[in-house]
Amino acid sequence: MLYPLIVMAVFAVAAPAVRAIGKSDRATAGWAIIGIAASMYFALNFFISGSSRGEFAGLLRLDAFSALFMLVFQSVALYVVIASIKYVDKEKNTGEYYALILLATTGMMVVASSVDLITLFVGIELTSLSSYALVAFRKKDKRGAEAAVKYFIIGGLSSALALFGISLLYGAVGVTNFYEIGAKLALVSGSMQPVLLLSVVLIMAGFGFKVAIVPFHMWAPDVYEGAPTTITAMLAAGSKKMGFVALFKVFLLSMVAIRADWQLMAGILAIATMTLGNLIAVQQTSIKRMLAYSSIAQAGYIMIVLPIAVVGDPSLANYGLQGGIFHIITHAFMKGGAFIVVATLSVVALGEQISDYKGLSKRAPLMALAMAVMLFSLAGIPPLAGFASKFVLFSGPVYASQIGGNEWMLWLAIAGILNSALSLYYYARIVKYMYVDKGPEDKLKIPVSMSVAVAICFLAVVLIGLYPEPVLKVAGEAAKAFFLP
Repeated sequence: MLYPLIVMAVFAVAAPAVRAIGKSDRATAGWAIIGIAASMYFALNFFISGSSRGEFAGLLRLDAFSALFMLVFQSVALYVVIASIKYVDKEKNTGEYYALILLATTGMMVVASSVDLITLFVGIELTSLSSYALVAFRKKDKRGAEAAVKYFIIGGLSSALALFGISLLYGAVGVTNFYEIGAKLALVSGSMQPVLLLSVVLIMAGFGFKVAIVPFHMWAPDVYEGAPTTITAMLAAGSKKMGFVALFKVFLLSMVAIRADWQLMAGILAIATMTLGNLIAVQQTSIKRMLAYSSIAQAGYIMIVLPIAVVGDPSLANYGLQGGIFHIITHAFMKGGAFIVVATLSVVALGEQISDYKGLSKRAPLMALAMAVMLFSLAGIPPLAGFASKFVLFSGPVYASQIGGNEWMLWLAIAGILNSALSLYYYARIVKYMYVDKGPEDKLKIPVSMSVAVAICFLAVVLIGLYPEPVLKVAGEAAKAFFLP
């Protein structure tokens, strides 16, 4: 069961040596792609062979949930590496660059497969430390250096908060396994409630920084704007999804017994996050900052899963988590694809202001089409992937509101729908610039490797939108596996 992790880690460690021996950036990128493909084979083999789940020392587990998220993280790493072939073509230290991407992905995979607080934290830190260095990869870029410093400070603070909360939780129950914590919490005496409440707040704050929910979101726009755009794609489509996996594992497995302490708080944070993210995104003139605030809003949508998955109905818990997993999958390609388009256009000397996209349909018609598809999918326009995943995600609160005492959850669905309508304004504005407004008419020569990376995301968004059943079915199997002790 450790093969996907071992393969990814081995290829990561060897990447600098491959660069030093071969003295070729493209060969190093090829090495990274081979490593990702090999790791994907072992994760995909779980579904193809129908293997039973496996465990390692009670710390890691390979089941439908972990295997699916491994594939999501590996897919993000794959298109980021492919896009990076041209994006970092003239940079130094590309061996370390690809190694860090693979190490960050390894950390995400550890989080996906962890069943223990210790391995969960180790995986988060492996990804975080790799990401700090990747954000600062362009050493002479002042924006990148500033973004990396902010990211490092905020990341360190969030890790400290989460670790403090985890230590309090361990002190209350004496175990670190998620399923054992859930059983022990049901037996904890009332005198421990203040400690558990503080633990909930600290863990929510610590992981809230990782996924950029309000009010722990202010680092995201600056970091997303200052980082190399390919790394921004990985942060938005990969590491943020890792943060949600961590939230799911801690709150939906370990803290169900004390859901009364955090269920309403999670719902309020979800509505605040999606609303604030969209309202500020409307005002942005930089496309990277606009996509960053849009990503914050999308985090608010996914946060809906936490309150509805603990209402006490097992079938609704499975359905709610299934919707969250489905939207995470589609968002990994929608948001990642949008940032890869921005990276591609920056390579051919197009600016990062929204106004720079005027007349893009005549200069780079395929890139304009891809960007329009990503944006409309993010807004939830049918028949694209974002519509299918939002439909499933937002129907969860509607069903939950029909259970006595949970009528307030209907507002989660209403807020999600209204915010999706609001987001269409700023997404459609970019499409208008690309297809209606006039701009320069000189043709842009798009690098082949970056076109391939965009094509991967484009096809995923279109195909999942047209035929969502297979992905929805796998997401349902993952949700069921997630709750099995």
